[in-house]
Amino acid sequence: MDFKTLLLLSLVVLVWLFERFIFNIKRKRRRNYYRNVYLKSDAWKRKRYVVLKRDNWQCVYCGRRATQVHHKKYAKRNIGKEPIKWLVSICKACHDKQH
Repeated sequence: MDFKTLLLLSLVVLVWLFERFIFNIKRKRRRNYYRNVYLKSDAWKRKRYVVLKRDNWQCVYCGRRATQVHHKKYAKRNIGKEPIKWLVSICKACHDKQH
């Protein structure tokens, strides 16, 4: 391997590492916002109530009383903009199994 190839390969690896670093920072910010702000908001509480009422307060997996709401999918960019059809009512035991 000549010097230029080695330098180019090193540069590619450094760029990739930098992009991963930035991605992880943004991921932590999204997760912190989601857990500490959105899940405590009135908008989430209303959406949660609608989902539980839609599913008649029953776990969609086992039929027991549902106390939580599970995201089947997450909105990648717009946290809180997920449609109701992406959410299901779930009991704690089944929710723990899902995660």
